[in-house]
Amino acid sequence: MGPVEQRPGHHNSAWGYWSTDGLGLPEYLQMTEDLGCMPLLCVYAGYSLQGAHVTGDALKPFVRDAVDQIEYITGPATSTWGARRAADGHPRPFPLKYVEIGNEDWFDRSGSYEERYAAFHDAIKARFPALKLIATTPVASRPYDLIDEHYYQSPSSFQAGSHRYDRRDRDSPKVFVGEWASQEGRPTPDLNAALGDASWLAGIVRNSDQVLMESYAPLLSHVRDNTWATNLIAYDALTSYNSPSYYAQQLLLTRRGTVVLPTAVRALPGLNVVTTHDPGARRIYLAVVNTGGTARETTVTLQGVARTDGSAAVTVLAGADPQATNTLTDPLAVVPRGGTVNGVAPTFTASFAPYSVTVLEVHTG
Repeated sequence: MGPVEQRPGHHNSAWGYWSTDGLGLPEYLQMTEDLGCMPLLCVYAGYSLQGAHVTGDALKPFVRDAVDQIEYITGPATSTWGARRAADGHPRPFPLKYVEIGNEDWFDRSGSYEERYAAFHDAIKARFPALKLIATTPVASRPYDLIDEHYYQSPSSFQAGSHRYDRRDRDSPKVFVGEWASQEGRPTPDLNAALGDASWLAGIVRNSDQVLMESYAPLLSHVRDNTWATNLIAYDALTSYNSPSYYAQQLLLTRRGTVVLPTAVRALPGLNVVTTHDPGARRIYLAVVNTGGTARETTVTLQGVARTDGSAAVTVLAGADPQATNTLTDPLAVVPRGGTVNGVAPTFTASFAPYSVTVLEVHTG
C-alpha cells in the first residue's frame, strides 16, 4: 500500500524474479471493482514454499496482518484500516466473501498447517463470522468451506481428466480450482493445450455443484520475458494477443446456461461433453471437445426436450494442426468461427471437426 513511487519492491525468491510491488492491494481491489468482479483474498499463513514455517507466538503477527487486511477491504471508513482505505481514495468498503488461508500448503511436510489454519480460522471468524474460508490442504480441527486444488498438467492429462469430479463425494467440501492450465506452448498455449483446457473446463462446468470457482493461471506474460512458460495472453510494449486457450474458455464460459443437463452421446474416443440449459431464454448449450485428428460423428440425445427450432447456432474453435497457435504477428490464426447447423432435434446426429471445441446453441421453442 501507499504511493507507488514509495514502494521499494522486492526479490521474489520463490519464483526467482523481481517484483516492483506496483500492483498492491488498493490497485487489485480497484481492478476488481472496475471489472465488476468480487475479490477473493488469499492471506499469508506462515509457510513459504522453500519449506520455512512459523507457529505459536511467531504466527501471531501474520494472523493480525490478515485481520487488518480484511478490515482494510471491508471495514467502514470510521474503523482504523477502513480509514486508511478511505485515505487511499476509496471511502466505500469493497465486497468480500471468500478468504483463503495460505497457498499450496500441501508442500508443508511438517504438519503445521493444522495449527496455522486453526489460528487464522479462529481470529477471522471471531471478527468476520460471515466470511467463507478456503483451505489449501485438508484439516481436521476446524471447518472450511472450500479446498483449493492446483493442476498444471499436459494436455493429454487434462483431456483424460475431464471426468475427475464426476465421481466426487457430493458431501465433501466444495472445490476452488485456484490454479490450472495445460502446459504446452510458449509464451502462450497452442491449440492442443486449448483442447486439454476445454476438456478439463467441460468437466468443471458439468460438476459445478462441486467446483464453485476456477482460475486459469498465469493470465499475462511478456512475449520475451516469460518465467512461466505457458500463459493465457501475451503482449509487448505495443500490442497483445489472445491464445487458443483464451478463446476455448471464452466459448465455454460465455455460452452456457444455469442448469446442467444430462446428455447422452454415443461413446467415442476423444470426445468430452457438457450440456447446460438457460430456462429463461429457453436455450440449450451443447459443448463438445474433439481432441482427435478426425471428425467425429455421433448421436446426441437431449433428454427431456420435446422439440427444438430445427436449427442451431454453432461456434467452432478448430485448426488443422494441434500445434497451431496465435502470435503477435498472426493473432487470429486460431479463433472461433460462427455458423448454423440444420436438422437439430431432441435426438440428432452431429459431426464435430478434428481438433475442435464446438458449442451448439439450441432454442427449444
